[in-house]
Amino acid sequence: MCSDTFGVGIRVTEEELRFLVHVPTDIDSGWTDPEAFQSLVAAVVWERLDRRSVLETIATEYDTGDTVRLGTVTLDPDGTVVDHGLRAPGGNDDRA
Repeated sequence: MCSDTFGVGIRVTEEELRFLVHVPTDIDSGWTDPEAFQSLVAAVVWERLDRRSVLETIATEYDTGDTVRLGTVTLDPDGTVVDHGLRAPGGNDDRA
């Protein structure tokens, strides 16, 4: 089994904040359901970061059109979290 690292961010639009999962081009074939792994990535992020605080910070400190990087999550296709490099936003270096 091969682990995959997914980039995670929040895109600011005029109407909403969109949770983004950046999928590697060489993703392991063990991932059969895109919605399932995207939901798993989101769950991992919100288990490690304070969802309310993160979204409030992004809504108040970033502009429409910004994509705010939260970091990466590395998972095995069975859902095991291998590693993560997540952090709450807090500065211009978070903009993609």
